[in-house]
Amino acid sequence: MRPKSDQSATTGSAAAAAAGGGSLSSMDPLLHLLSVLPFSFLRPPKTRLKLPSSLPLPSATTILSLLLLTYLAVVSGLVYDVIVEPPGIGSTQDPRTGTVRPVVFLPGRVNGQYIIEGLSSGFMFLVGGVGIILLDLALDRNRERSVRISFAAFGISSVVISYIMAMLFIRIKIPSYLW
Repeated sequence: MRPKSDQSATTGSAAAAAAGGGSLSSMDPLLHLLSVLPFSFLRPPKTRLKLPSSLPLPSATTILSLLLLTYLAVVSGLVYDVIVEPPGIGSTQDPRTGTVRPVVFLPGRVNGQYIIEGLSSGFMFLVGGVGIILLDLALDRNRERSVRISFAAFGISSVVISYIMAMLFIRIKIPSYLW
């Protein structure tokens, strides 16, 4: 009997060949022509990029942290904040007392936001994404049962909290939404 790595490589390559052959026959002829024709007379250059040996590769935790930080920046609307330069937080005057109160959500404008509003919404989306990652880790059969239950509990609670808070933020921003 062959080792498991050889079996999976053989099975995987056979499956990939079968899938690749089936996908080429069902591909749009124009798309196939556009993907094959340029490479019939153009050849990509053969480049060999080598990293310096003194530069170590980053760990998986570092890469995950950078990806989550990038996700937070994109979902929070950092590009919008840089281009439009909205205020960090708004204010409104109470009609009865005349006192000025801070406002975190820009009311009535779906396509506008204060900086704090974007960061808090982005953080809630990040919490939901981390919850999905924890739910994926809870499916690993190689971990202890108590660890899997902890991952599942924290993952489910993160996703539920993120969803509830996102819906609350939408209802604060647009009071008549889904009522």
